Amino acid sequence: MNFVVGGRAAFAYTAAHELDAAKPTVVFIHGAGLDHSSFGLQSRYFGYHGWNVLALDLPGHGRSAGPPLGTIAAMADWVVEVLNQLNIEKAVLVGHSMGSLIALDAAARHAQRVEKIALIAVAYPMKVTAPFLEAAQRNDFAAFDMSTIWGHAAQVPLAGNPSPGMWMYGDSLARLRRLAPGVLYNDLKAADDYVFSGSVGCPVLFVLGRRDVMTPPRAAQELQGKIPHSQVAVVDSSGHALMVEAPDATLDALVAFLSR
Repeated sequence: MNFVVGGRAAFAYTAAHELDAAKPTVVFIHGAGLDHSSFGLQSRYFGYHGWNVLALDLPGHGRSAGPPLGTIAAMADWVVEVLNQLNIEKAVLVGHSMGSLIALDAAARHAQRVEKIALIAVAYPMKVTAPFLEAAQRNDFAAFDMSTIWGHAAQVPLAGNPSPGMWMYGDSLARLRRLAPGVLYNDLKAADDYVFSGSVGCPVLFVLGRRDVMTPPRAAQELQGKIPHSQVAVVDSSGHALMVEAPDATLDALVAFLSR
């Protein structure tokens, strides 16, 4: 779906379905340097099982026009403006990594628009290592390598992709290579700078990968302490890219959470 937000072109994958006011809506928000295709299986499933689906390309990513937005709060406000533009009163937000911070911030500051949130591969604070930030700031290809290697569990290069014929490293690098200069740095800096100072009253699900080296489960404990009513699902086999490393387990966790 192509639409306009703030005078700029924007895109969301809808699982080839028109939006239906009678259906609930789930919004998928990708991580740093990624795009809507990160949620391929999950967005398609919900689109064919009674939900409106919006798998977003944030500004400056995928098919959405730039420039990218410089803070998590600005990205959260943009997501809410998408809901406004598409006449959606309330939605479930599912975010991955940086996208999980966007979902969190939207739920805290726009509570009346958010029904539930699912935070996949989240950490708080979401600090980024200096070498990673510096390489991204220089637009050095090494930043793409860091994002790809650290963004998957150690067993990924040894095969075992649950999607036959797909190469997880190659898929990740292809997305990153499509970015305009400075976009990855923008995203990493926004996540690194983010401070959560609000509260969340809606139901919250954490989906964490046991083998995640970028946002390990222990890095979500502080945030879990701030949201005592939250639920947690830990996927033992997965690293940071849960939607592609463990697509079925991630989908099962979302289906169980959203069916309650």
